[in-house]
Amino acid sequence: MEVQWVLVCHGMVTLTVVVSFLCGHSPIFKGTPIGWIHYFLTFGAWDYLLRFVEFVFGSKGTDAVLSVEGFCCDRPNPLLQIIYLVILGSTYFITVKSSFVYIPGYYIGEVHKYMSFGAVMIGVLLFLLTSFCDPGTVNAKNVSQYVSAYPYDDIIYSEKECPTCKIPKPARSKHCSICNRCVARFDHHCGWMNNCIGEKNTKYFMAFLLWHFLLCLYGAVAIGFILAGRVKELRIVHILTTYYGIKNSFRSLAPRVLQWLVGTYNTQILLLVFFALISLLLAGFFAYHLNLCLTNTTTNEKFKWREYTSLQKKISEAKASAAALKACMSNTELERPAMSKWKGLWRRSEAKAESIVAKRNMYDKGNFQNISEIVFPLSSRQAFQKPYHKSE
Repeated sequence: MEVQWVLVCHGMVTLTVVVSFLCGHSPIFKGTPIGWIHYFLTFGAWDYLLRFVEFVFGSKGTDAVLSVEGFCCDRPNPLLQIIYLVILGSTYFITVKSSFVYIPGYYIGEVHKYMSFGAVMIGVLLFLLTSFCDPGTVNAKNVSQYVSAYPYDDIIYSEKECPTCKIPKPARSKHCSICNRCVARFDHHCGWMNNCIGEKNTKYFMAFLLWHFLLCLYGAVAIGFILAGRVKELRIVHILTTYYGIKNSFRSLAPRVLQWLVGTYNTQILLLVFFALISLLLAGFFAYHLNLCLTNTTTNEKFKWREYTSLQKKISEAKASAAALKACMSNTELERPAMSKWKGLWRRSEAKAESIVAKRNMYDKGNFQNISEIVFPLSSRQAFQKPYHKSE
């Protein structure tokens, strides 16, 4: 019974941490435990650690911690790559040692021993391709090619020079401070890959996310079939109904069968929960990046558009406020109608600002064309297709 409660508590804590980390920033969780946990995980824990180190070891200890942070977060290093390989290898090893003994089973064939190994190797291959493929480095030799491929929209991108590389900065590119290079169609720097995600390796990154989602889903389903097979082979339902007098119904049997599984196959249950949670996490990441690919937008551009729309809202708000103040000072309207007019104008300006991205993203040419640019980067094509035109 103690093992069962430990597993239940482990699952609840894991689920709470995952939900808090991913969704805790949402306004609906403001002032709730989920929001507090999100703040602690993203900001508070590190701040408290620095304070504790400074209190115990002084400024030298803090400087040492910050130097480690600089090595891990501000420069290329293989730390997260090693952690990924350790997690993947150890998880596969535990799965083999704990679950392969039940293969073949009632619902699962021996072929899955070999399929699982092949699936893991494909995941490692995609990891290596994403990590070591050139993301689209912009240099003096190819900068003109990238400038031709990605014209400026004069909204979030305008003609300028990279102050670090001292070369023209193509539209959609960004200078990565960690890699110290300009990357074409820059999306983000991925610490797990120790590489930038850009024009030439976005397709591998998307394949990596999709394949690892399917891999974890496959692992969860396979273990589920193994456990179901054990219940069938050991005739647990028959034993419960015949010798323990439990009613032969799903509502009566399900808790008892689950209790038996948790007590007998706790390692497999932990693996199943782990695979299920990671698959959900990867599904969320993949869906987010797939939406970006379908609209031909990058994570970097998402933030740029957010800053642009925020600026437009502030400008519209200032204009509306000035108009309301002018109306009040001229005594042409009562105070309440003036405020109502101001609020209505601000709301219209907010809605207008939110539609700017969809209307002004000149790089969005339809789902099919957008996906084709991920698979076949513009700068790598022998002859470019019809060039972009700015929206009027």
